[in-house]
Amino acid sequence: MNPQVSIIMGSTSDLPIMEKAMKFLDEMEIPFEVNALSAHRTPDAVETFAKTAKARGIKVIIAGAGMAAALPGVIASSTPLPVIGVPIKGSVLDGVDALYSILQMPPGIPVATVAINGAMNAAILALQIMALGDEVLAKKMECYKAGLGSKIEKANKELAEVKYRFKTN
Repeated sequence: MNPQVSIIMGSTSDLPIMEKAMKFLDEMEIPFEVNALSAHRTPDAVETFAKTAKARGIKVIIAGAGMAAALPGVIASSTPLPVIGVPIKGSVLDGVDALYSILQMPPGIPVATVAINGAMNAAILALQIMALGDEVLAKKMECYKAGLGSKIEKANKELAEVKYRFKTN
């Protein structure tokens, strides 16, 4: 199947974070592609990627970047597709620099932004965006959300058992 989501990272050192998005998309059976592109080191490749993504069938772009974090904004400036930025925690400012860089886009160039290292939430948001026009994906999203509630219910049952053990000792 042709990829519907493109996961882009500024460097392969971002892969451990971005793998969380890949895992979620894989579990939801949403085809995706992964590339490393740098807004500063490969600007022509970034522009070509952004300008051709829609024609290749991409519906949402997830772009992770650290430090100056220009990648999501540069991509957003050259595509009509929704772009979700993932600020990557760096060594100096713990990702706050990347967060601010992605959040502070000029008018007309929006980038949805998730938490620092929040690649999984970016993938969930990508699914939610695509589910607006796809009943199969909407059902997957509903099932996923229902599963979250089940996890909490199970955790509460386990906590009740722990509490009971303390009362009997």
